[in-house]
Amino acid sequence: MRIAIMAAGAVGGYFGARMQAAGHDVFYIARGAHLDAIRKNGLKVESTHHGDVHLPKVNATDKPAEVGPVDIVLFAVKLWDTEIAAEQALPLLGPNTRLITLQNGVDSYERIVPIVGAERTIPGVTYVVTVIDRPGVIKQTSTFQAIICGTIDGRPDPALQAFVEAAKAAGIDITLSPNIQRDRWQKFIFLSATSGATSVTRSTMGPILADPDTRALFRNIMAETFAVGCAKGVALDDDYVDQRLAFADANTPASMKASMANDLDRGNRLELDWLAGRVSQLGRELKVPTPVNDTIYAALKLHRMGKIK
Repeated sequence: MRIAIMAAGAVGGYFGARMQAAGHDVFYIARGAHLDAIRKNGLKVESTHHGDVHLPKVNATDKPAEVGPVDIVLFAVKLWDTEIAAEQALPLLGPNTRLITLQNGVDSYERIVPIVGAERTIPGVTYVVTVIDRPGVIKQTSTFQAIICGTIDGRPDPALQAFVEAAKAAGIDITLSPNIQRDRWQKFIFLSATSGATSVTRSTMGPILADPDTRALFRNIMAETFAVGCAKGVALDDDYVDQRLAFADANTPASMKASMANDLDRGNRLELDWLAGRVSQLGRELKVPTPVNDTIYAALKLHRMGKIK
């Protein structure tokens, strides 16, 4: 398959490298020092649980038009770049291309459809902990790596099915979902908690889960987001928050930080407005109290644009 990774950051670059290692034609859309390093030295993935990958030769560019139409676009840009990047991705789209969004948040599909079209746009979520350790090198610290994707209405899609089968053969834990709306909210509940808790405490998940007060903070973030999702009409299991808490205990590395916390540490722009800020906004609209998310948003708001460089 011809696959474009937009952009080849920690998440997109990781899955792109796995697909290229399995023999697919992968094109990486990147920029800056990361692009320069990939062009010069190739792309590396360092993973203690799933095996390292070194791709000495990769197709990397900052101009999607140089790539042309592909079968699949894995769309993993930061949330503030969604509309701009979707416009830039148009040269990658042929009549049968599928653009799978692997972004954080819970509304990227709705933002992309007006630009790309509903037939081409596939909502998805990913569970993986990766970071650009240094330009050209992506480090995975999680024991898990998964993609869940599906058409918004659950209809069969042969083009999407072909990608799912190819990704499985490449060793990616991928699931074709019959209810992607539910899966999006399940991810949003967990991510709102990991991003909010690790950012506001400036801590990794190990100490957060071990301390009773910060453990309660983590659970309360999830509980508020769960309540917002239920008020929005999403069918969620009554015990989902406790399920996720157990998942975090069993699967989350003690050293893990959410990507927003890593961005905070590095002085980068934050996805705060689409995470805690989005929970707060939806809570106001739906008359659901969200005091913990409100506080996290206020505590981090002055940092959300990053440091001036």
